[in-house]
Amino acid sequence: MIRKPAVAGSFYPAVSDELQKMVDNFLTNAKKDLPLPKAIIAPHAGYIYSGQIAASAYACLINSRNIIKRVVILGASHYAGFSIVATSSAEHFSTPLGLVKVDQDTISKISSFTEVGTLDEAHTNEHSLEVQLPFLQTVLKDFTIIPLLVSSSEPQEVAKVIDALWGGNETLVVVSSDLSHYLDYDTAQKTDQKTAQAIVNLKPQDIRDYQACGNLPIKALLEIAIKKHLKVATIDLRNSGDTAGDKSRVVGYGAFHFYTTN
Repeated sequence: MIRKPAVAGSFYPAVSDELQKMVDNFLTNAKKDLPLPKAIIAPHAGYIYSGQIAASAYACLINSRNIIKRVVILGASHYAGFSIVATSSAEHFSTPLGLVKVDQDTISKISSFTEVGTLDEAHTNEHSLEVQLPFLQTVLKDFTIIPLLVSSSEPQEVAKVIDALWGGNETLVVVSSDLSHYLDYDTAQKTDQKTAQAIVNLKPQDIRDYQACGNLPIKALLEIAIKKHLKVATIDLRNSGDTAGDKSRVVGYGAFHFYTTN
């Protein structure tokens, strides 16, 4: 079973050559000489709006493309409501750049968790995970993914799943989330600065629902970061008014790296 792309041609180019050129250009303009993160937060809007910010989260992974073999991707569900952490039964996720294998062996190991369940219909039209894949396909070599969608789970429940999948240097955790939505430019900047400060200071309790569409997986990752004594750095923080939109009604985007301290 192949999960076909839902937003190719709208959020990013549907033609492989055009998509690859766009991703390459974003990565060329992003800083690469950063240490390897254990986890990242990256935005998931249309590439003309958030692609450069996403690239800033991914660019340094090029230097470790032979290390990372598995990527756990968590994103907010925009179109379906449910109370589990939703996996997919697909064997591959497809993009114009090719197929990405789903690590069903590992998914089967967490299938006994009461917090986890398979829900293919939630994945069918969802963009939050899909838009991360072309970046991963470009910066990494041979890797599998564990795609997870979150709707109304408690952060502690999601954190339990992340912890079970944490692994070592071979595993990267990606949380897909935009920040504030449809505020004016100045208000969005202030709101997103507060969100970034809460992320860097490992204070999930300071993040409200309106501050990030992926606030639940972000809070879960912060719970893990506290437990594992990770440090967090803001890599990029902008909004659509800085990239390709007007400033009267913007969406915020942030790129963050989580580092182990040992």
